[in-house]
Parts: sequence; C-alpha cells; structure tokens
Amino acid sequence: MRRMSKKKQKRTRERKNVFALLLAYLVCILAGGVVASGFLMPFVVATDQVAESASPSLTVSEIDFNPNNLPQQSKMYASDGTTLIATFYTQNRIVVDLSHVSQYMQQAVVAREDRRFFQHSGVDVQGVLRAFVQTYVKGGDTQGGSTLTQQYVKNMLINEATSNDDPIGAYHASEDTISRKVKEMLIALQIEKKYSKSEILQGYLNIAQFGTSVYGVETAAEHYFSKSAAELDLGEAATIAAITKNPAGYDPTVHPDAAQEQRNIVLDLMVECGFTTQAEADAAKAVNIADMLHVKDVPVGCQTAGQAAFFCDYVVHKIENSDVFGATAEDRQRLLYQGGLTIYTTMDVDAENIANAAVRNGIPENDPSGFEAALASVEPGTGKVLALAINRTYNALATASDTETSINYAVDQVDGGGGGFQTGSTFKVMNLSTWLTNGNGAKVALPTSTRYDTSGFECNTTGADSWAVQNAGGGTVNPETPEHALMYSHNTTQATMGQRLGLCKIADTATAMGYKNASSSGSDLHTTITPTNLIGSGYASPLTMASVYATIAANGMHCDPIAITRVTDSSGNDMAVPSANCTQAIPANVAQTVAYIMYEGKVGAAYYSQLNGVKTFAKTGTADSYFMLTGGFVTGAATYVATGNEESLQSFDNMTINGVRRATWDGSTIATPIWKEFMNNYIATGKVAHDENYGQPDASLMTSTGQGQWRTTTTGLGMRQVQIS
Repeated sequence: MRRMSKKKQKRTRERKNVFALLLAYLVCILAGGVVASGFLMPFVVATDQVAESASPSLTVSEIDFNPNNLPQQSKMYASDGTTLIATFYTQNRIVVDLSHVSQYMQQAVVAREDRRFFQHSGVDVQGVLRAFVQTYVKGGDTQGGSTLTQQYVKNMLINEATSNDDPIGAYHASEDTISRKVKEMLIALQIEKKYSKSEILQGYLNIAQFGTSVYGVETAAEHYFSKSAAELDLGEAATIAAITKNPAGYDPTVHPDAAQEQRNIVLDLMVECGFTTQAEADAAKAVNIADMLHVKDVPVGCQTAGQAAFFCDYVVHKIENSDVFGATAEDRQRLLYQGGLTIYTTMDVDAENIANAAVRNGIPENDPSGFEAALASVEPGTGKVLALAINRTYNALATASDTETSINYAVDQVDGGGGGFQTGSTFKVMNLSTWLTNGNGAKVALPTSTRYDTSGFECNTTGADSWAVQNAGGGTVNPETPEHALMYSHNTTQATMGQRLGLCKIADTATAMGYKNASSSGSDLHTTITPTNLIGSGYASPLTMASVYATIAANGMHCDPIAITRVTDSSGNDMAVPSANCTQAIPANVAQTVAYIMYEGKVGAAYYSQLNGVKTFAKTGTADSYFMLTGGFVTGAATYVATGNEESLQSFDNMTINGVRRATWDGSTIATPIWKEFMNNYIATGKVAHDENYGQPDASLMTSTGQGQWRTTTTGLGMRQVQIS
C-alpha cells in the first residue's frame, strides 16, 4: 500500500482537527441545554436560539471578567495638580466609558470583528459554520469564527496570566487548540448572561491592543491622533479598528501602506453593515493616512521625567515600600503599573527647577572633579518634600555613563539612595538641642580637652579607649559655652557635652528630630553611635538632614518627610497615603533657642550663609576633606546641601571645581553657594512663608547653670566628666 505524502497527511489532519473543533463548538453551545429529539444535524438547528438557551456548567474562578476592571496607566503629578511628572504602565491604557467613544469607533469595531455582535449570544454558530465553509469547503482564505465576546474573553485570560507573571498561562490562553476554544465559548456564554452588549463592547474597546505598546481605544486615539476617543471621525475610527488583527503589522506609524489598505477594508465593511454611506467611505479613503496622523508618544516611568526624575524615583520607592499600597512589594508594584492611579505629590515645580539649576551651577554635571552635589528641601511643620536634586542625569539603564545614575544621592538607601554623606559640623545642632532639652543652660562654661576617656560616653561605645579631638584650627578652647561652640563650630566642647549627657541621650533627641543613618542595614543611630558622631562622622542623606533642620524651624515639631498628598484609584476614589506622623520632638522653647544661636552664628561659622534681606538660620559643615555641607532654614523651607563623592572617598584638597582651584575647601566655599542660590531664588518666587520674629531665645535656657554638678578628672586615657550631685 502506498503511503500518503506528508503534505496530504498534514491536510487530512488539519481537516479532521477543524471538523472536531466545529463539533466541539456545537456541543459546547448545547452543553447543559435540552436537545430536541429531532436533532440530527447541527445545520438543521436554529443556531442562535440554541445558543441562547444554553446553560454552560463551566465556571472560571479567580478571574475578574468585569469589563470595567482592566489594567491601566497611572499618572504622577506635581503639587499643582496639573504638571505631569511621569506615567506608569505595563499596558499603556486609559479606560473610558462607552459613552466617551465615538459612534464611528464603535461601529468600525463591530464591522471589522463581529458584524452579528448584537444578534448572537456570545457564540455565533452561523459565523463558525460560515468560516468553516469558506476555509475548508471553498478553499478560500482562513476565516475565524470567534465573536467579539470570545475575543474579549481571550484578551482577559491573557491579561490575567500576564498580570500574575504567568507566561505559561498566557501561552495557553492564546494557543490554537480545541480546549482553548471550548473554554472561550463557555465563558463567552456566561459573560453574555451577566453583562450587557454595551458593557462587553466597552470592555473590548478598552482591553484590545491597538499597536505594539498601545492598549485601549482612548490611548490609541491619543497616540495616533492626539485626541480623545470621543472625537474620532470615520477615517480615524476605521484606522484604529483595523489594527487589532495585527497590532505590529498594521501600526500606521510603522507600516502606513498596510494600515491604509486595512483602513479601507474596514470602511467597506462599514458600508456593508449600513453604518456609513459609500460616498462617506470614499471620502475617507481619499485621505492619505500619513496626513491623518498626529502622533503623541506616552513615555513610561521616571526615565522620562527629566529633571524631576529623582523626585519621581523617590515617590515610586515610597509606594513600593509602604504597606498602605498593598501587602507585598509585588502587589504594590502591580498597583502602580496597572491600577490606574492618579498620584499627587508634594513636589513644587519652581523649587525643583531652581534646585536642579543650583546643584549644576555649583558643580556642573560633567565637572572633571567628579564630585556629586545633592539637595533636599522640606516644608517645616508638614514634612512635605519640596524638591530633590542632584547634579546627575537619571538613567536606570545598564548603558548609563559616568554622569548618569539611578542612585538618588539625596535620599536614604531604602528609598533608592546611596550610603549617605558624612554630616560634619551640621550634626552639632542636635547636640545643642539635646543639651538644652535635658535642662542645661547655653552659657555654661565647659572645660574642654584634646583627649577624652571614651568610657565616660556610655551607650554602645566601641573602639579605642580614648578619643583625640581638636578644633578645626587646632587645639581647644577652654573653657567654652555650648552657645559659642555652635556659633564657632568647635569640636572639643561637643565632646564635653556628649560625655556629660551620654551618647544615648544624643541618639534619643537626634532620632526624635528625624535623624537616621542612610544605610538600610543600620539606620538606627542608637546601634551605631560613637563619640565621633558628635562632630559628624555618621552618614546621612540630605533629605534626612533637611528634615532635622525643619524640626528646629517648626517649633520643635518633627514630621516625617512625605512626597504624596493624595492618590485616587481608577474610579476616582481616594486611597490612604503615608502619614507625616507629626510629633513634638523637642520643646518649642528649645527649638527657638537653638534657632537663635544658629542666627548668632552669622558672626562665625555661618557668616557666608546669610540670605538676601532675610533672617537666616544656617550651619555649615566639613567632614575631614571629603564632604562639604550646609543646612539651614527660613520658617517656610528647610534645605540641606551635601557635596562629595558617595561612591569612593575623594579629597577636596587641591581640587579644581567649576574652574576654581583651592588648596582646601570647606562647606562655606562649595556647599553654601549652592544652598544660597536655591534659597534666595526660591524665596523670590513668593511661595516661601517666613517669620522674621522666629528665633526668640528662652531666658531660662540662656543661662550659665546646668543639671547637677560635675567633677572633671584626668586619666591616662584623657579627660572624663563625672557627675557628683
């Protein structure tokens, strides 16, 4: 017996499969229904009536087929509510109600995909039989028998699998098998019983793919024609409706000739269906598709947010890190990229633009020194983050150059930042705050030394038994008051204050004021504090330090930094957002007194930080020769600037920065000019409130008395303070 050729075997197998598929369709339509005893052949049955009477037994659990619940893009806005910062999506989609889709668009899709959509009950047996005859009896082009409802079901199944990161499920939802078709049919029949035709059409128009990265009719209308779906005319609607058959191949921006041919086919179909006249269709065909397009791209993520990219990245991390937005990180990320959120942030557009200009004017992005400049500004009393800026271009891709990075040096590591900058003398405001909070006077004359016995500091003291310390100019000032110690930024007096108080109290007050280490592995100061922290050896982010200074500016009220004021879901309902958790960190009289002494510092360490015609509260800092810093405030804005190299320690000594070479640099020569440029220009916008009467010292704190009496002893390890009463 002669064997059949492989080609003939394949043709026979295909016909058997298709015939089996046809039978399966019909069986499924009848599943659970009553079959008339006279039923002999499927062709005899009034197919639509049979389909409508069917009651399928199959149910699909854990899949949401609600046409209104589709993944859609989220948008992030600045504090003005209108400036768009970024758009997020896995599927670029804006869900709209059917009433906001033009009649032309609705008719074009029905004509293209399922002209009997309003007659059948989810499965069009006539269409299946017609497709079978056309393809396998007449030998014409391959025809599909799926209804618009079935296509909607298929898209929803694929979407569900994709949302759950299930590529196998997505494959099975689209593979060409009888079981998949059967499943689609049964679900389609259920869908038609639960939802109206209008709801199903709306669902399809919102889930269908209209280009390589374009999902939903509203996004398609905006992308191709820069208008809403409600405004689409006949030719535009036919163009979009044609794309779904081959989203990549019929994209008019990529394949205009193929797209135009398919548009014309849809127009002819619309004429056949009676949706438009031949004259109207011919007029639409006469327009070249290239002349119709007004393309508007929808960029995705912080990568496209320009100078606001680092602020954007901070907001994304706050969403991904907060259980307010979901139980797991995966849930929170899915919500951001698929939940259709509208996110209103605290970012002030003017502040952000001014901040970015200031850090680049201070240290240009491509400066040969390679130093980083990072700035953070916070509104005292609310915790609202006004601006975040670094002198780098945001780039999260592997191709990032030396002047590009995705590390946000202005924030903590957990929020996308690095290891932080050493705080230097800017930490000293926390020492003074602790001193005054614990009942000690600002004018107490304290004995100082250049060597201290570390056993006297208490609270997790580790390392050497003694600590050698001196002031920036060498030696010590003995005795000296805490007031002058901050005004002139002397180190030795900080050591005496810390030894008398104990480091645990310093950690308590600093933490209450908002301080934490930048590193996510050891953020709690209590577990890391050593005597050297008193003069700024710890690493913190500019945002953390701006928050600390904001506490002093707000009468001692500390508010956690917040970047989000409001979030609405895809239905416009308000969602919970992270709270600023405002608490009284230090007494108001302490905050006022510390502010007063900072203002007094204009005759000393803060001389170069004074703003134009405004009462200024500031403190500079220099951490060895590696980090240069300035922090300060007016009552409406607290700002902190840090400069240096987070990635690898690099000395400022003998460096040329922005064309200027110095043998030595300090906070006042590099960080302060950036700080002043930002503060002066932001205040000039008129948006910054300021109380010129702020900083009134409490007389009870500006005294030469303190709690208890102390005996100063000198051991072989250095000076030690011992309380005797």
